[in-house]
Amino acid sequence: MTPQSPKPSCHSVITGQWNPSSADSAAGRVPGYGVITNIINGGIECGKPTPGQVQDRIGFYKRYCDLLQVGYGNNLYCANQRPFA
Repeated sequence: MTPQSPKPSCHSVITGQWNPSSADSAAGRVPGYGVITNIINGGIECGKPTPGQVQDRIGFYKRYCDLLQVGYGNNLYCANQRPFA
């Protein structure tokens, strides 16, 4: 739950406490599951076509959301986001 600058913590994103800066917005980094992927593996998986492992992870995320009967939210993918520096 501790952020590693310049990235926010995954916890603050998933709980809705993170608000993107103007630089984040310009880089396409907006609240949602996609930015969590960006925080964890951005340099490998974001800013390019969605690799299979990301598709799989989003499928697992959706499965657990369905089990918990909660919505998926918006912005599940990070293909249009620049990775954090």
